[in-house]
Amino acid sequence: MNKKIRDYTLTTLATFIMLIWILPLIWSVFVSLKSEIEVLAYPPNIFFEPTLNNFKDAIFGSLSIVSELGDSFLIATITTIFTLLLSIPAAYALARLNLFGKKKLGFYVLATQMIPPMGLVIPYYLILGKFGWLDTYHGMIIVYMTFSLPFAIWLMVSFMEDIPREMEEAAFLDKASRMKTLLYIILPQVKGGIAVTTIFTFMNAWNEFLFAVQLSGNKVRPVTIAMYNFVSVEQTLWAKLCAAALIAMIPVILIGIIGNNHIIKGLTLGAVKGGGRK
Repeated sequence: MNKKIRDYTLTTLATFIMLIWILPLIWSVFVSLKSEIEVLAYPPNIFFEPTLNNFKDAIFGSLSIVSELGDSFLIATITTIFTLLLSIPAAYALARLNLFGKKKLGFYVLATQMIPPMGLVIPYYLILGKFGWLDTYHGMIIVYMTFSLPFAIWLMVSFMEDIPREMEEAAFLDKASRMKTLLYIILPQVKGGIAVTTIFTFMNAWNEFLFAVQLSGNKVRPVTIAMYNFVSVEQTLWAKLCAAALIAMIPVILIGIIGNNHIIKGLTLGAVKGGGRK
């Protein structure tokens, strides 16, 4: 009986939390299907004739966000690729090599995540300005990598530590180099970690707003800044704004759906093999 009550309580709580999370998204969908006049109607119209004009305007209209979507996709993709290329060997070194000061280095990696982003806006602005990298693609990519790399390294270390060392030792007995061991033994076992790292890195770069609005905005315009296209002193085009926001969500949602199977498969594989941290 107690178990049934507990299960019912947890289910109810989870449903309530899910509703709180999803209600703004549902509201955005309804608003995006209304005309601007219907959006401002009071009391709100529950029944209305849906229209896709707001989505057409967000893609093909004068306030189109297509170019901004391209900028965000380029920045997020390159940030993700370079983050993976650097975090995987760094994580392998921290997880497997007997490095001097490894524990302190691991703490430093985590400590960088504790710094409030607001406190780094001015330093980043001054540094990028000195090198002439303000409002450039490579400037934004470097900034995003400084935040994504520590998290990616920490995450990949946790996955690599769960791989039994006996697998590597067997490869070394066959005279495999560390590079071959990493490529052919370690990486296939941490596909779940790579999938998680890829998704989080891409999402962080795609959704980031603070540095995008402070360090870019003219030549380089990420999609988060594009939301300003629909906001002016005179008015806010709520219907078009919601339509543009929903369009901007699509790449992240698709990556989450595609990567979900890889994450589950990788985690299940690790559990079956029974690896444990050393």
